[in-house]
Amino acid sequence: MAAFEVDLRSDTVTRPTEAMRRAMAAAPVGDDQFGEDPTINALQERCAALLGKEAALWTPTGTMANQVALRVLTRPGDDVIVSRQSHAVWHEAGASAANAGVQFTEIGDRGAFTAAEFLAARKPRGHALYAPTSLVEIENTHNRAGGIVVPQSEVVRVCQAARDHGVASYLDGSRLWNAAVAIGLPVSTLAAPFDAVSVAFSKGLGAPGGSVLAGSREVVERAVRSRRMLGGAMRQVGIFAAAAVHALDCHLDRLADDHRNARELAERLAASGRFTIDLATVQTNIVIFHLPEDGLDAATFVAAARAAGVLIAAFGERTVRAVTHLDVTRAQCLDAAGRLIEASVSRPATR
Repeated sequence: MAAFEVDLRSDTVTRPTEAMRRAMAAAPVGDDQFGEDPTINALQERCAALLGKEAALWTPTGTMANQVALRVLTRPGDDVIVSRQSHAVWHEAGASAANAGVQFTEIGDRGAFTAAEFLAARKPRGHALYAPTSLVEIENTHNRAGGIVVPQSEVVRVCQAARDHGVASYLDGSRLWNAAVAIGLPVSTLAAPFDAVSVAFSKGLGAPGGSVLAGSREVVERAVRSRRMLGGAMRQVGIFAAAAVHALDCHLDRLADDHRNARELAERLAASGRFTIDLATVQTNIVIFHLPEDGLDAATFVAAARAAGVLIAAFGERTVRAVTHLDVTRAQCLDAAGRLIEASVSRPATR
């Protein structure tokens, strides 16, 4: 094992702090399937208010929140417009086709798209050949685009265009907390244009699990059945809700530290000349960088980085992702940058 190890694979690798563990241990609980878990109920009410929606429903994971939203807002055979390389298409194991029976149309570039691009891609209802577009989905921040914050002015235009044409809108806000901190707007403002929105507690906020799906009371009431169908109706899950409450109380403001650490990491890597990084995309806690054609491929580089004590993730043949979070310090991130630079010039052993 390397003498030094920092895990930058994802902000999901964090472990509960001692204070969070104490909050979890002390949480009053009940059977959530009967609506009797007081800590879950309080979290749902708090998140509905934070997001400016009528109601909210806890789900074990962000992927389940996304899947429930699709089942509630679409019908099998419908078309859903999303950004290119969105989480729904790339990171949910084909669940949307299996669970909701929808197809995706990917549009735009660098994690975002315009209202004009949405309207050009929208397929009308009642056409003999086209799958009707019933939903537009925006991911904010956008993972594979490097954690970029989608411009709110364009979000408003897209959602208004969707509403004008009878198309529902959904915000995959798994890292919406990061977006809000990065641009200094409340999450309620970012969520306002959408019919439904989800947020996660297990990424930047450092809780061990859980997301909520928020929207109108009618949307949330329908979501309860879909959550049950997908196996998400759990019992005494107030222990997860307590972790989320603690994270909201204690870990929101410090997201700015993760953003600064990501920026410094990216700048160190870019300055080395060993990687290609679009620094304009480093807006939150995700750093996407590319390896030169005459160097190591991503899989080999990830292995070399591991040997050097840094854990990162391959995102393509020559694309790599690093994510900062509350379990890594500024000093660790800067040290990791140096180790990654050294690892980039290593060569695989020959036989």
